[in-house]
Amino acid sequence: MFNLDEFICKYVTKRDSSMFYSDIKNFKEKLSEKISGKTVLVIGGAGSIGSSFIKAMLPFRPATMVVVDTNENALAELTRDLRSSKGMFLPEDYIPYPMDFASPVFEKMFRSRGGFDIIGNFSAHKHVRSEKDIYSIEALIQNNIICAKTLLDLLSEYPPEEYFCVSTDKAANPVNIMGASKRIMEDLIFTYSDRFPVKTARFANVAFSNGSLPASFLARISKLQPISAPSDVRRYFVSPDEAGQICLLSCLLGENRDIFFPKLSDAEMMTFDVIGTELLKVHGFDVLECTSDEEAIEKAEELKKGSRWYPVHYAPSETSGEKLYEEFVAEGESVEMNRFSSLGVITGKEIPNRERIEKLFLDLKTVFNKNEASKEEVVFIMQSYLPVFNHIETGKFLDSKM
Repeated sequence: MFNLDEFICKYVTKRDSSMFYSDIKNFKEKLSEKISGKTVLVIGGAGSIGSSFIKAMLPFRPATMVVVDTNENALAELTRDLRSSKGMFLPEDYIPYPMDFASPVFEKMFRSRGGFDIIGNFSAHKHVRSEKDIYSIEALIQNNIICAKTLLDLLSEYPPEEYFCVSTDKAANPVNIMGASKRIMEDLIFTYSDRFPVKTARFANVAFSNGSLPASFLARISKLQPISAPSDVRRYFVSPDEAGQICLLSCLLGENRDIFFPKLSDAEMMTFDVIGTELLKVHGFDVLECTSDEEAIEKAEELKKGSRWYPVHYAPSETSGEKLYEEFVAEGESVEMNRFSSLGVITGKEIPNRERIEKLFLDLKTVFNKNEASKEEVVFIMQSYLPVFNHIETGKFLDSKM
């Protein structure tokens, strides 16, 4: 029987256990002191990273766990999962809310509770494929930046003890709008760091997370559909459990304006075609390499007749915003590598210029209010604020591929 966790450990992360266990063990007492008896709000908590963060935090026995997510079905499944897990602590004051964190009803709920001690925000557009036309880009920026500012303004009235908002490795020297938006998000939350402590983390792809390419491999195999993947895109990977643990350590043990990242070497990067091939082998198939998506789709018909040759199309990336490799640290950033055994920390970040941030927001809102705004205008505004944003534009997008 196929076991996804075992597959991730053996073929993707190539780690028998979490790389963060030693730090969690070493700082167990401090984590308990920070979490026990506290009120916790997790936004975007039904997603892959948010739900893992919740599971990493619950053993330290918070008094309250409020989970907000727009995905009602995923939120229901999270609750079933938590209540069905042997030994899982769940506080009496546990409430999952299917709502938008930028909505008036969220604000009502938040004010009624007088804020929270610990807040983790995992609501984000986090896929490169989110970048297509002006409408998809506006939705991305609204979620990752503009709505995030609305939340931060609300938090200023009820300052939490800890605030964490997840970033991405794609924020270091960004080449796509998603990565640039998260890099700007880092600056945005830092402008509030004189009001309450803020922390973030840039980390690797979460293996088989919701919406990821590896997760789609499983869906394709279940439907006997062909697999397509880039052969030259190298990515760092962490397991779902590790993703939540990164955020737990960053949120509770970080200093104000710290940016965390996992200590992973270049040799630990993986390509998607290797993951796809290993997955097919574990499922008992032999790989049949095709020269196009169309050929792979045609050859997949043989699978329905019992063929063990599984058609795949592996080719170099040609889509907008795809960096061939990942990195965590940009030029000029100061790094501390000795505080944790498994995590590096980008330190020394100053409070960004609020006037520049306000101008960026005004410029973006002005463009989005136009009847005929363009993607190029948004890229220009973001590059004016963030000169290191070297946008890769090919005119082709991931949604045009299998």
